[in-house]
Amino acid sequence: MFGLESEKDLQSLNTLAVPAVAAYYYRAQSIGDICEMLTWAERHQQPVFVLGGGSNVILNERVEGLVLSPDLKGVELIDEQNNEVLIKSGAGENWHEFVDHCLQNGYYGVENLALIPGTVGAAPIQNIGAYGVNVEDVFETLEAINCETKQLESFSKADCAFAYRDSVFKNTLKGNYIITSVTFRLSRLIAIKVEYPALKKALVDFDGTVTPRDVFNTVVDVRQSKLPEVKEIPNVGSFFKNPILANEAYYDLEREHSGIVSYMLDRNHRKLAAAWLIESCGWKGEVSEGICVYEHQALVITNHKRQSAKQVLDFAAKIQASVKQKFGVMLEIEPQCLGFCHLNNTTAQTARRA
Repeated sequence: MFGLESEKDLQSLNTLAVPAVAAYYYRAQSIGDICEMLTWAERHQQPVFVLGGGSNVILNERVEGLVLSPDLKGVELIDEQNNEVLIKSGAGENWHEFVDHCLQNGYYGVENLALIPGTVGAAPIQNIGAYGVNVEDVFETLEAINCETKQLESFSKADCAFAYRDSVFKNTLKGNYIITSVTFRLSRLIAIKVEYPALKKALVDFDGTVTPRDVFNTVVDVRQSKLPEVKEIPNVGSFFKNPILANEAYYDLEREHSGIVSYMLDRNHRKLAAAWLIESCGWKGEVSEGICVYEHQALVITNHKRQSAKQVLDFAAKIQASVKQKFGVMLEIEPQCLGFCHLNNTTAQTARRA
């Protein structure tokens, strides 16, 4: 089949730069392409793995099956009423470029999500978020191909079952659908959101009225000051999720460890700062065989020497064990593991989580 590659080197297609090879690889540029490849995989009894921008994934050294990269492009205004707009984007669009496009056209609501790596199609899977805004806050609907029926289906916000860095596509429907487009409900009216501490601090000396573009630029500056550039230092951004605890469990922990950093999630839960937990265990700046906890942000694991996924996961497991021993909390990794037959405890769910 034209465009289908075998023994495809994936090291340049994942931002952690782990060495990986796919038995088969195909970059799909249309819904028809995706359906055709799903049929091919079914006929040849090959499992299918979806690889977007490669920025939130840990690839096995060899991925047996078909790695499919949806590269569907295009951004369009599909409706505008009462200062609200519906913007539809192809799943293959770069997320940061999409955010910039929205600002250029006066569509507001996603400026806090600037510079998050990856594609638009991956955004709802992870329910990406930063600086007080999550994708679910601006999400309207998405379209996805059912891998079994090859039919295009629509998902509402309720259908997606969004949670903290989570959605139905990471759980009950994992591997069952391939997202082709996402529609967002944005606004023509400016509503600045700068309550998040790090963003608020960065804007404290700002002279004049803060605009959405100012928020966008400030978020970019803050992220660049904390996170390494993936082209220079391989990483997947935040490697661990911030653990969520019920209030009762949190208060027990706080009595044992005064000064623990946390944020209110809702009236019944608090979100712990995973970076603080990791740093408190002495891991910030630690290096092992070229794998390192980033010196400017303890949530980030870098892979300078482009070591294997196994080595990275083993290193992460040591961090998890250390945090678990000291605080009784098991950190959960944020990136998805692709191409593994089984996983070790680095994918265990957060202990003491409500």
